[in-house]
Amino acid sequence: MWRRRSRRSSPLSRRLPWSQLIRLAQERGLSLTGPEGLLKQLNKAVLETALNEEMTEHLGYEEHYPPGAGTTGNIRNGTQTKTVLTDTTGAVELDVPRDRAATFEPQIVKKRPRRLSGVDEVVLSLYAKGLTTGEISAHFAEIYGASVSKRRSVG
Repeated sequence: MWRRRSRRSSPLSRRLPWSQLIRLAQERGLSLTGPEGLLKQLNKAVLETALNEEMTEHLGYEEHYPPGAGTTGNIRNGTQTKTVLTDTTGAVELDVPRDRAATFEPQIVKKRPRRLSGVDEVVLSLYAKGLTTGEISAHFAEIYGASVSKRRSVG
């Protein structure tokens, strides 16, 4: 029997205005930067959302639809943990989705490179302007040329 892997929950709400998000982080004792800070969690949420959107585009069906719902015959096959280094938040552990046929080649967080540069500044700037993590992921797709579906709203 296939068992669904539980996701680690993040205290981030994807639609909170910037000031509310900072206030929520302070109430929970989170720093804005640092090893478990708000910026690191925001980076993780944005990058994982973008990776999941890339996988949806690759397979042709949304997550949690019945296996084989897409036209490729390929299906999701869990996630693999990857640690990437960012400029200001340091190491960020991501759950990168996998497919059964191993044909998924993510564009936003490529398979082999471990260092991402400029991510922190872009994420902060766009989130401060009121964009959701889904909208930020779509923006990343435009910057890096990844084919991420923009029709799905994250909430």
